Amino acid sequence: MDRNSVILVTGAAGFIGSCMVGYLNRKGYTNIIIVDEFDDENKKPNYEDKKIVARVDRNGLFDWLNDHPMKIDFVFHLGARTDTTEFDYAILEKLNVDYSKKIWNYCVEKNIPLVYASSAATYGDGELGYKDDHDLPYKLKPLNPYGRSKNEFDKWVLKEKKQPPFWAGLKFFNVYGPNEYHKERMASVIFHSFNQIKLSGKVKLFKSHKPEFKDGEQLRDFVYVKDVVDICYWLMNEKPTSGLYNLGTGKARTFKDLVTAIFKSLDKEPVIEFIDTPIDIRDKYQYFTEADMNKLRNEGYKEDFYSLEEGVETYVKNFLIEKKYY
Repeated sequence: MDRNSVILVTGAAGFIGSCMVGYLNRKGYTNIIIVDEFDDENKKPNYEDKKIVARVDRNGLFDWLNDHPMKIDFVFHLGARTDTTEFDYAILEKLNVDYSKKIWNYCVEKNIPLVYASSAATYGDGELGYKDDHDLPYKLKPLNPYGRSKNEFDKWVLKEKKQPPFWAGLKFFNVYGPNEYHKERMASVIFHSFNQIKLSGKVKLFKSHKPEFKDGEQLRDFVYVKDVVDICYWLMNEKPTSGLYNLGTGKARTFKDLVTAIFKSLDKEPVIEFIDTPIDIRDKYQYFTEADMNKLRNEGYKEDFYSLEEGVETYVKNFLIEKKYY
């Protein structure tokens, strides 16, 4: 897509959305419409220095689009309520399902390609595996209302007869990286661990409450946000087969590996303390996630992913230490 293309990004004040805008700017795209709720001062540094053409409140987006008729060339719908501890499904249904349907229908009507954020939370406890096949969403049992809301939208999309000219629903695994400073409890383990080390010299990790896993050896597919936006950009330009795609590295690593990499980036010896997993999330806690990345690879994505050690070192040294933004 040429550099004059108009691109709309929802969730642009948030973590992945603001990194997407920063990435597009670095690639020479400045005709960007950013959409979010812009009333949180903590999010301001995520977007205030970005090159854009318009900033639109999420709640007024469709009125704004009616009042500003223009050709939009691509939509990244990365805005969502991402709180996995939100148990009021009505809130999640409104923000993650109904709003996403409006975005989808707008893209269908205006013939605009769309990439939207799904989540690995759709996979539940992983008993059915982590393949991004299109028959799987109907069998999945997400562990929390957030995962359920993402899966409901995926299921709705797969049944829709009318589709954008190209679409991809990305099942993000454990994404980490700059611009998550505002996320508080929902920020990545890397962010929290870094702050714990600065404060006390040690890191607290959840104990295992399953005998088959040792403490700290719960596994996750940790993916650096730079790889995430790289793939989003590739999808925008290449437009492979439409569908759901996993977005992780394809290689699960332990929380102990993760924390060890943070200590190493700070030239410190690891000091780890294990604490009970909070009761409110204990029975909804995933012990293993690993993206099956074959579909994206078979469609032609060739780039290597940051290893956990490379990603952590880049994040810690280039961003966290001086609280820099991407």
